[in-house]
Amino acid sequence: MASTPSQTLFQPHKLGDLIVPNRVFMAPLTRNRAHDDGTPWEVTATYYAQRASAGLIVSEATQINPLGKGYIKTPGIYTESHVKAWKAITDAVHAAGGRIYCQLWHVGRIRHVDIEPKGEQPVAPSAVRADAKTFTHNGFEDVSEPRALSLEEIDRLVEDYANATRCAMEAGFDGVEIHSANGYLLDQFLHTDSNRREDEYGGSIENRCRLTLRVADRVIQEIGSNKVGIRLSPLGEANDVEEDDPVSLYSHLVAELDKRELAYLHFVESFAGADRSKENAEILQSIRKHWNGFYVANGAYDVDHAAKYVDEGWCHAVAVGRDFLANPDLPSRWLTGAALNEPDQDTFYGGTEKGYTDYPFATLGRD
Repeated sequence: MASTPSQTLFQPHKLGDLIVPNRVFMAPLTRNRAHDDGTPWEVTATYYAQRASAGLIVSEATQINPLGKGYIKTPGIYTESHVKAWKAITDAVHAAGGRIYCQLWHVGRIRHVDIEPKGEQPVAPSAVRADAKTFTHNGFEDVSEPRALSLEEIDRLVEDYANATRCAMEAGFDGVEIHSANGYLLDQFLHTDSNRREDEYGGSIENRCRLTLRVADRVIQEIGSNKVGIRLSPLGEANDVEEDDPVSLYSHLVAELDKRELAYLHFVESFAGADRSKENAEILQSIRKHWNGFYVANGAYDVDHAAKYVDEGWCHAVAVGRDFLANPDLPSRWLTGAALNEPDQDTFYGGTEKGYTDYPFATLGRD
């Protein structure tokens, strides 16, 4: 760890209509602790409030409709009970001085038929089963065979994103992040291996990007561009999506998103354990140049790399996952050089308060 990390990482910056106090963001982290109907667990208010010192919290992925759910005990944001429960959480975060966006999610084909509502076949761009697993009451199981969405269903899906956005704002979120990454539904539409459609949503790059851009436009229509972020994963590596020409695909998509002046662009630059190869760096640089707004980098950053890349202007902020999970006061620990708690991987998905709200603060007297 650097003895004196760059101060830029800990300085405020404008993001959309917010001023974030630092550039250390909490990445979305699925924890599988919601009630079966998608209502967040009451203890979740404590979990997020403990981490309110983040420059911005991006909530765990939150499904926009029942078929958007792909894992047990993940939260939703489309009913009155969801809104009420999330309002208690956002109130707790704001009372602790924090800022929080809701990540809007639809898993598409990354779903098993036993996930609530049970028996419903997963939906996807095309009827192509993913070589992937999902978390059910039986543990991790292979995902089920999906069916292709009709054009009418796609129209309704876009409106479901609008409804979820309205619900998120009613619940007190500061904005929303559209999840178009990691092999989930919107990302599935981007790639030819998962999208084999022959209509206006398949084939060309422009067609494959159409749904993500429609969703972005509809969400912007609801709340304005300065409250909307989006997450992309140009290098793939999750849930069986691959891309032969990521530079062409994502250069087009990012250039189109740049025109919309979103609050931020959030890139998954690498996944846990992946090497930062020169080839991947060149791919990211080729795509990154099409974005002129606030850029959030995500990819197993430690304090030294975070400070370096913010100082050099590669990114405006870094989104941190596992270290924020285990260190509710991560910005302070990075600033002061305090030792980090080790995350307990056995408690990542599902469980009780253990490994959720019981990680200690470095500062004595906090709980």
